[in-house]
Amino acid sequence: MALAPIILFTYNRPKHTRMTLEALKNNHLSNRSELYLFSDGYRNEDDREDVMKVRELIRSTEGFGKIHIREQSTNMGLAKNIIEGVSRMVSEYGKVIVLEDDLITSPYFLTFMNEALERYENEEKIAHLHGFCYPLQNLPDAFLIKWTGSWGWGTWKRAWDFFNPDGEALLSEIISRKMSREFDFNGNYPYTRMLRRQVHKKNDSWAIRWNASLFLNDLLSLNAGKSLVQNIGFDGSGRHSGSDEIYTTPLHLAELSTEIPLISEDLTARKALEKYYGRTNSYLAKAMRRIKRITKG
Repeated sequence: MALAPIILFTYNRPKHTRMTLEALKNNHLSNRSELYLFSDGYRNEDDREDVMKVRELIRSTEGFGKIHIREQSTNMGLAKNIIEGVSRMVSEYGKVIVLEDDLITSPYFLTFMNEALERYENEEKIAHLHGFCYPLQNLPDAFLIKWTGSWGWGTWKRAWDFFNPDGEALLSEIISRKMSREFDFNGNYPYTRMLRRQVHKKNDSWAIRWNASLFLNDLLSLNAGKSLVQNIGFDGSGRHSGSDEIYTTPLHLAELSTEIPLISEDLTARKALEKYYGRTNSYLAKAMRRIKRITKG
């Protein structure tokens, strides 16, 4: 099996980056994998010290087959960095595994991702792989869904070619085809609103554009049914993430099968995610979490 290169995008969180690298190094395929470390440049003098600490850390990284470091001289921002980095890697290697600097992986994350990348390389209906799973019950080891997550993911060049960076065009098509409610999981999560905010430059999300690109092309993601990834960034430290406990999931520490009996969306899994969104993203649920954060503070 030809292993996919791993890209790890870093910025100004040395503590998180260290934990991410340690967990990744403990993966069973790490010592055979090529790791590309992308370090974005600092935005201002306030960020400079932490960016340099991250660079000092990544320069001393060991435990992988090969290590490549790319230090940006200016601040590109996460979206541009990911779009350009993934585009470059898939053009060179044909496939890629992507992580950010606040993700803790199971020792079997790389195994799952590489097996799925190999198994479904020529299955054109599958365009994305995702190692994170919300705390949902009774899911199979792997399932297909018309949705993309960005916490520990992978893809192929044939799929990345569908990526449309033009959020305005994506939004217009979703609205004209009257697909907003489906895109939003029957109205339970505001993905259309996220895309609209990206168009209005209120966020700079590459992920919502990737999600919409595949959704409009009726393409599927193969997701782990038990989480092989934990996001440790919801502690208020990240520029693009706040503080929220609903994304805390137990890390699955055993292998998961990548075999899928039928290449079609798992509607049971979709319904489970829809219910989870409805339970955790209602006004009442959000208000209760805000109150809890205030009282804890």
